[in-house]
Amino acid sequence: MSRPRIAGLLETALYVDDMARSVRFFRDVLGLVPMIESERLTAFDAGHGGVLLVFARGLSIDDVAVPGGTIPGHDGDGPLHMAFAIGADDCDRWRAHFAAHDVAVTHEVTWPAGGRSLYFNDPDGHVLELATPGLWKNDADRPAGGQGVP
Repeated sequence: MSRPRIAGLLETALYVDDMARSVRFFRDVLGLVPMIESERLTAFDAGHGGVLLVFARGLSIDDVAVPGGTIPGHDGDGPLHMAFAIGADDCDRWRAHFAAHDVAVTHEVTWPAGGRSLYFNDPDGHVLELATPGLWKNDADRPAGGQGVP
């Protein structure tokens, strides 16, 4: 019997100390649209079927019963990392957008295959990245144009 195939990465999670502050950052600075908002969790549309889950630190440790089953408890601590896909020509626009919102670009990388990455931190110190196509050998399928700055 052959192994079933993973179709893609659906969700990633960050754990934050101040939900309202983080919602403002991801909504107002990055332009992500909240799909679910509560004291415990905000789920953002991260484009192309991806979801960013922002959990209030410590409020997801216990299992949660939902209609249809139970979500196992989880939590995280320390500076985590995640990357958002952007269009090949969007780095300069994002740099300018970040400057207008007092968000520092902490590092930049040009990758051997031609991709570029901008690194920055969210209000909780998580290391976030905006990456153009050309970072990974499997990102050739990614659409060339990013969603850009809202």
